[in-house]
Amino acid sequence: MAEANWTSVSEFVLLGLSERQDLQPLIFAGLLATYLVNLVGNSMLLVLIWADPQLASPMYFLLSQLAMVDMGLASITLPQALVNTLSQHRVIPFASCLAQLFLYLAVDNMEGYLLAIMAYDRYMAVCDPLRYAAVVTRSLCLKMAAASLAVVISHGLLHAVMTARLRYCGNSVQHFFCDVPPLLRLSCTRPVASELVISTQGVFVVVAPFVFILASYVRIGVAVARLRSAQALRKALSTCGSHLTVVLLTYGSVAWLYFHPDSSTTQGQKQQVTFLYTSVVPTLNPLIYSLRNKDVAAALRRVRRRVLAWAT
Repeated sequence: MAEANWTSVSEFVLLGLSERQDLQPLIFAGLLATYLVNLVGNSMLLVLIWADPQLASPMYFLLSQLAMVDMGLASITLPQALVNTLSQHRVIPFASCLAQLFLYLAVDNMEGYLLAIMAYDRYMAVCDPLRYAAVVTRSLCLKMAAASLAVVISHGLLHAVMTARLRYCGNSVQHFFCDVPPLLRLSCTRPVASELVISTQGVFVVVAPFVFILASYVRIGVAVARLRSAQALRKALSTCGSHLTVVLLTYGSVAWLYFHPDSSTTQGQKQQVTFLYTSVVPTLNPLIYSLRNKDVAAALRRVRRRVLAWAT
């Protein structure tokens, strides 16, 4: 676009998952159901972890942080999308768009760092169980989570500031929330600085947790391969099963979004996968940990018995 066509943008129009009016009720129902299941499932998991003393280990502390991040991720994107499906006036103020962008980047990347910390927890549990209790403490988990929070806040703030400084030649965002790629496409000139930051600092912040998770599971795989006992093998697999499932769902969606050829991908398909990644996967996380984790299932039964005893 020519820079001469630049105009001051005070608001953006979020075009949503689809512009077809006949699909809006169906989209609204899907978004609402996803959001409610997310809030209920993650809230129940949080209450369960906080209420049951037997879930006081560092692993479940990290799981409670993941549940809060999952609720936050859905709450940043879905309420605005729900409002827009019921309205013909799908605008979001410029400042609100940047705030949503910052929060989304920070919370989304925090999920990756929490999964990396949980991978370290699983590595210690499988590969060095005798030192696990002494090394992996709540204090250590708090320090790693705080350091991760500082990184993702800095990352989100940097991208929000750079996006705010762009000159826009349009305000129609082909997305259901404010994200960096659709906003960059509205820039009057090629945003070289933003692209450079994305390809360097951005890639490092996003890829570093995945590399750490991959390295942890390589070490775990080597340790599991050396196990002679079938019972020990089953225990190791059950220890990592839920976390590995969540990692595969999360990074599988990311891989499709960022490594799928643009020539074979429509904008609608990218939005659908983004919805899967930002909304559906965080909704499935508490179900995965509840169904595949014996400790969580046992805690749920104990809490249910307490509630029934109190009710009678």
